[in-house]
Amino acid sequence: MPAVSEGRAPESMRRGTLTRRGLPDNRPRMSLRGFFAALLLSTLLATPSAAAEWTPSAYAGASTIELRTVAAGEGEHWFPVWVVVIDDQVYVRLGPRAAGRIEKNQAAPYVGVRILGQQFERVRAVPAPDYAERVAKAMAAKYWSDLIVHHFSHPLTLRLVPERGSDELHH
Repeated sequence: MPAVSEGRAPESMRRGTLTRRGLPDNRPRMSLRGFFAALLLSTLLATPSAAAEWTPSAYAGASTIELRTVAAGEGEHWFPVWVVVIDDQVYVRLGPRAAGRIEKNQAAPYVGVRILGQQFERVRAVPAPDYAERVAKAMAAKYWSDLIVHHFSHPLTLRLVPERGSDELHH
């Protein structure tokens, strides 16, 4: 048995030595003040901070936009689609599968939208058949692979219009 000097714990029980309980724990201890500061910071970062600003001109350079629909028995579903901006309005062109999701969307006429780090909870998905040709031309000009994609069916063209006052910014 190791020698015990007066007023000190045996060598085997001192911090930083191997004990029967496992490896030594030399990590610095977090103060209670530091713990609460970290807790406050994480809470502030996780809380929506401000209303997101719908800025179509900023979205013109975005490659895709994500749409959220809600289906019975499935819940929320997010899917990416190409996006174009015409006359300061945001448009998407949907294939049959995505168009079917919009038609069965329980939150209709609203969808959720994610673009450029912003998330909008309620965006009105307005059918825009009168813009289908202009959107198709804008897609062809923006996306080189539209050379092939434009041959596929795109039964639904939508204009995305945010509902003012209910949008939140999420990171």
